[in-house]
Amino acid sequence: MMTTLSIWKKPIALEAMAAMARGTAVSHLGIEFLAVGDDTLSARLPVDARTRQPMGLLHGGVSVVLAETLGSMAGYFACLPGQVVVGLDINANHLRAVRSGWVMGTARAVHVGRSTQVWAIDITDEAGQPVCVSRLTLAVLNQAPGEDAEPGGLTAQPA
Repeated sequence: MMTTLSIWKKPIALEAMAAMARGTAVSHLGIEFLAVGDDTLSARLPVDARTRQPMGLLHGGVSVVLAETLGSMAGYFACLPGQVVVGLDINANHLRAVRSGWVMGTARAVHVGRSTQVWAIDITDEAGQPVCVSRLTLAVLNQAPGEDAEPGGLTAQPA
């Protein structure tokens, strides 16, 4: 029998992530956090006037925003209390065009270390077809004394 251990080192809850995202690019673009797994975080993004490029397709940069949002939020909850993460590098391969509906993204931990994390983010359309694959590298930093305990000055609620 295989035992799966959760990678989360801080209490993680969808409601807390939604609160942290209020008033940011995340909420402006309509990103909604959907599910937390033992080593994954999922969200969805509408393909609408906010997220399409002039040719009517999901903007590739917006796919990268979804990927970085998922990886960074997951990375934050996978590091110790008193630590935060910042992006070092992100890449993305755009595989399929989407004109409407929703895309879903799932971030999965590749490496969670003391000073760096690597996340693989897969984005699919409503039919489950791949739209974008991305890899995000994060640096893990200690918070300076006096900094807010949580991003945006909010305190995450226990799961």
